[in-house]
Amino acid sequence: MSRKQMVRPGGRSARVQASVHAAVRELLAEVGREALTVPLVAQRAEVTPSTIYRRWGDLQELLSDVAVERLRPDTAPEDHGDLRSDLTAWAEQFLDEMASPAGRAYTRDVLLGDPDGSNAGQCSVYAAEQIDLVLARVRAREQDAPDVETVMDRVVAPLMYRILFRPAGLDAAYARRLVTDFLGTDGEAGPGSR
Repeated sequence: MSRKQMVRPGGRSARVQASVHAAVRELLAEVGREALTVPLVAQRAEVTPSTIYRRWGDLQELLSDVAVERLRPDTAPEDHGDLRSDLTAWAEQFLDEMASPAGRAYTRDVLLGDPDGSNAGQCSVYAAEQIDLVLARVRAREQDAPDVETVMDRVVAPLMYRILFRPAGLDAAYARRLVTDFLGTDGEAGPGSR
């Protein structure tokens, strides 16, 4: 069982988490990553260092937890009226946010401080939930919609690979091309997409 699973939701635990997360964000802006330490975060959050070590284990796991919260989408995907437009707009926005210097730093933090993969998994859930909202709108318009996992495999996975390992030349045209290749020219998901 990981440390995060043992923490009770709400109450003092939620206040500690909010205080520590706020301290990390403030200190990153003020002193930078190189000067950030658990004792410095604890002092700013008005908790003991042992509270942070007990809950998060080490600084990298804490940074990973903060990054997951920073990567949580704060708005629903925009509705542009059809699958191609909705998915293209979402993919372009996703790429813009995740390929930004902040998005890349948060992604690195999520992966580096995530020994059991739960934080990376949560980020995947965020993307899948956004895709599911897009597809639910398509189904509500009584149009065919691919399944979430196929969109994740054909659009999100290549975007993340390029963001992490081959960012040179990565732009909105690449995101649009992934959607076009996936949906084909008629706007319906291509063969093997369901």
